[in-house]
Amino acid sequence: MRMGVRRLLLAGALLVVATTNAAAQAPTAPPPTQTPPAAQTTPPVVPPVTSPPVTSPQSQVFGKVLSVEDAVAIALDTQPNIKARISDYIAAAFRVDQALAPLLPQITGSWTAARDQNVSTSGQGTTSSQQPLRTVTTWTTSTVARVSLSQILFDFGKNFASTEAARKLADVALEDTELQRQLVTQTVKESYTNINFAVRLIQVNQQAVERAELNLRSARGFFEVGTRPKSDVARAEVDVANAKVDLIRARNAERLARVALATAMGLPATTPLQIQDNLLYQPVTLDRARLAEDALRQRPEYRQARLNAEANDARLRRSFRDFFPDITGGGFYGAQRADMNEIWELNLSLNWTLYDGGNRIARYREARANLDAAVARVKASELDISREVEQSINNVIEADERIQAAQVAVVSAQENFRLAQGRFDAGVGTILELTDAQLALTQAQNTEAQALADYRIALARLDRAVGRR
Repeated sequence: MRMGVRRLLLAGALLVVATTNAAAQAPTAPPPTQTPPAAQTTPPVVPPVTSPPVTSPQSQVFGKVLSVEDAVAIALDTQPNIKARISDYIAAAFRVDQALAPLLPQITGSWTAARDQNVSTSGQGTTSSQQPLRTVTTWTTSTVARVSLSQILFDFGKNFASTEAARKLADVALEDTELQRQLVTQTVKESYTNINFAVRLIQVNQQAVERAELNLRSARGFFEVGTRPKSDVARAEVDVANAKVDLIRARNAERLARVALATAMGLPATTPLQIQDNLLYQPVTLDRARLAEDALRQRPEYRQARLNAEANDARLRRSFRDFFPDITGGGFYGAQRADMNEIWELNLSLNWTLYDGGNRIARYREARANLDAAVARVKASELDISREVEQSINNVIEADERIQAAQVAVVSAQENFRLAQGRFDAGVGTILELTDAQLALTQAQNTEAQALADYRIALARLDRAVGRR
């Protein structure tokens, strides 16, 4: 009964989502004018109802700048992996009905027809006269039709235990659906952040190319007037080439990140995406004790481990009850041809396997071992979740501290490059000093962008460790 209600709730939720999406696309009609109904002799003609246009996933992102929340919402709605887990849960729910079915009456109908051939001989030979032997063939047709009914009266709770185990496994499949949603959410958040990180690297390397080209023009100018050697021009040309290579890599990383995000959202890899910049530092307050408690309450893996332990406990009880008999009541009603005589029967049977070569004992011991293993996995899952939460908290703190240090390093590197460029333009600095300052500035900006991206990814992984989407 509980699984049937759950399936109805799941189907109702899917229907509400579909109706909401259709209503959002349908145009809003003005309210009709209230007029008194006129007398009619014929029923009014109802205009045909046209279904609203179906919205494709690509149309939800076309020409729209997506936030992280928008990307996650689209992924949860379109990801085929989530839909597959939902179907797995529905199948598991029907397995509960299968486990419960033997407890209900079993009705079968049968019709049997048989045609028999009998061969006999007549006549016999004597000493005075010989009478020929005759072979007589006769056919007999018999028909039996019956409807049979059987009902388990008492089985010491065997089928109830099997049904409970199936119900726990269906709950495990339901938790697997939530687990897939959380994994998809984490993947979308990380891919979203990687795009912004790649865009930031493109900006940094574009600036590096512009600075390197400016230094190359200065070195050529000094070389032409004879104040700088040819080696300064060659060194500046190498810096320009290296900066362009880094820019090409950054642009390719951005394209790959967009493909990863589109795929994570359940869209074709070529779908054009426009997203917001989320590489912004926003400090958070972390409560370790509360996060650990929330993780044990919200993580589907922990709930799955506990449900598996409960399912194995039900299997153990089922194995123990196999040592007891089954009491079944049954009967049939029908007719037999040729005269269609009425036939019926009522019966009560007790089936008890007294010895089966130790098979039941082995199954019971196996169920006991499986239960012990499931209980141990519950403890292991608890330890793993605690470790993941603690590591995620430490990664957030570490990325936060790196952001602060990287921002200071960027300011210092900018000032160092400004001074080195001024010394080089004044003719008192070397090209090596200018190149080192430029490289230090680019590395500091890259480090800052990396720290911001790591901070966002660490927050996404903390949400996953705690069991939040």
